[in-house]
Amino acid sequence: LSQLLEQEVVKCDDCIGEAVKQKIDALQDGQVALLENLRFHSEEEANDPEFSKQLAANADLYVNDAFGTAHRAHASTEGVTKHLSPCVGGYLIEKELDYLKNAVENPQRPFAAIIGGSKVSSKIGVIETLIDTCDKLLIGGGMIFTFFKARGISVGNSLVENDKLDLAKSLEEKAKEKGVELLFPTDVVIADNFAEDANTQTVTIENIPNGWMGLDIGPKSVEAFKEALAECKGIIWNGPMGVFEMEAFAKGTEAIARTLAELTDNGAITIIGGGDSVAAVEKVGVADKMSHISTGGGASLELLEGKELPGIVALNDV
Repeated sequence: LSQLLEQEVVKCDDCIGEAVKQKIDALQDGQVALLENLRFHSEEEANDPEFSKQLAANADLYVNDAFGTAHRAHASTEGVTKHLSPCVGGYLIEKELDYLKNAVENPQRPFAAIIGGSKVSSKIGVIETLIDTCDKLLIGGGMIFTFFKARGISVGNSLVENDKLDLAKSLEEKAKEKGVELLFPTDVVIADNFAEDANTQTVTIENIPNGWMGLDIGPKSVEAFKEALAECKGIIWNGPMGVFEMEAFAKGTEAIARTLAELTDNGAITIIGGGDSVAAVEKVGVADKMSHISTGGGASLELLEGKELPGIVALNDV
C-alpha cells in the first residue's frame, strides 16, 4: 500500500478509540493512516449509529471509492455520512456509474447482454431490466436448464430450479413481447458426474441422456453466440457459460471472453459486470482488452437492475 500511494502508512490495529485518534492527529504531510478491517466489528454491518459516529470522529471529510460495497448500508458506507460533510465519490465509483448506468440508460446499439451462472433466481432482476433495454439477450450457464425444462425438454440430471419454471416461461414471453432476440444454446457439453475427470460428450439440447448433466455450452452454441454478437456496439456480460473452474467445461466461457476482446478491438463497448465473469477474462488473459471491468459483483447487479445503492445515495456528490 505504501508503494501504491508513494506515502508512509501508519497502521492502526483498531478503527476507533482514543489511541487511533491520537495517531491520526499526529499524521505528518505525506502520511496515510490505514485502519483495521471494519468487518471485525459487528457494528459495521449493523450500521450502528454510535460506531458510525466514532468512525467519523477520525476525519474532516469522506470519500468513498469502494464500489464493491456501495450496495450495502453499513457504518462505513452509509452511517458515517451522517456525521461528515462533504461526502463524495472517488474516481473508481465515478467510472463504474458512467459505464454501468449508461449501459442500461443510454446503450450503444445494437446492445447485447450475456447472462450466465447457475441459477435464474439470482439473476431475475437484471434479466427483467435488460429485457426492457437490450436488443439481444444471450443466456448460458446452469440456468438454461430451468428454461428448457419449462419448455418440456428432458434435461437429465442438469441443475434445475423447479420452483422457477413459471418464471422462466414468463421471462421468455416478456422478451418476445418486447421484440428482444433471445438466444439459448442449441448444444451442450454433458458429463456423467460433476467432476473434472468425468466422462463427457457433446449433444443437442433435446438429447441429454438420463443420469447426465450439462456443464458447458457446446461449440455450435459458441459459434451462434459469436455471430449474434458480431454486429453489436455495446455488450455487457455477467456470469459464466459453464463450470469454467474445471478445464473440461471452460471452453464456452473462454470463447466468449476472447470474442468480447476481439469486439473491443473493433470498437465495441464491452462491460464485464463483476463476479465470475471477471475471473474468466483474467484467466484467459484478455482483461486489459475490455472497455470496463466492474469491481463489484452484487453492486453491479443491483445497479443494472435499476436499484439505488445506499452507499451512493448517501453521498453529496459523485
